[in-house]
Amino acid sequence: MKISVDEDKCCGAGQCVMIAPEVFDQRDEDGIVVLLETEPSEQQHAAVREAADVCPAAAIGLSERE
Repeated sequence: MKISVDEDKCCGAGQCVMIAPEVFDQRDEDGIVVLLETEPSEQQHAAVREAADVCPAAAIGLSERE
């Protein structure tokens, strides 16, 4: 799995950080998402998928690697 984020879409809701704090963080100055891990471990995949699903701005993109 590879993760991408669209900072222009991000509204700073923080759901991703609450669900997968090992993968996502937020900038202090504006709350915009910061990607800590572009290729998370397999153990993190479920949380990352959930974070992408609940993102109100649809700012998190996922692509599955084969």
